[in-house]
Amino acid sequence: MRIYLVRHGEAKAETEAPARPLTDRGRADVERVARVAAGRGVTVVEIRHSGLLRARQTAEILAAHIRPAGAVREVEGLRPNDDPEVARDECERAAAPVMLVGHLPHLGRLAGTLVRGHPAREPVELEPGAMLCLTRSERGWGIEWLID
Repeated sequence: MRIYLVRHGEAKAETEAPARPLTDRGRADVERVARVAAGRGVTVVEIRHSGLLRARQTAEILAAHIRPAGAVREVEGLRPNDDPEVARDECERAAAPVMLVGHLPHLGRLAGTLVRGHPAREPVELEPGAMLCLTRSERGWGIEWLID
């Protein structure tokens, strides 16, 4: 089983655009990561995002390249300061690969919870637009690869 954690692409400053859409560079970075992921054969049943504009835009760009079997949709538990246990439970229950598009510090804490058993023990630093592939085995979750 695989779960893909994606940090949204670079976003405009809140003072420039309060909704914080992706910058041109952010869009280009996510496009590049999406092309690499599609080239690696990444497939998911669904792309879930936090609902914040920058995450939704990132999810839509990814979907154009990866073409999930199901929906691109907003879900609870992926916002910057949400409890990583909520998303961990979703990852544990997933029957097929899904992609979660969110924010720091949440994604780092989620990765720490899955891989190292504690939210403060983040296994990697996710740059804007980065994609982390986690694989679940009988021993638990581990890092398979990172595209940044």
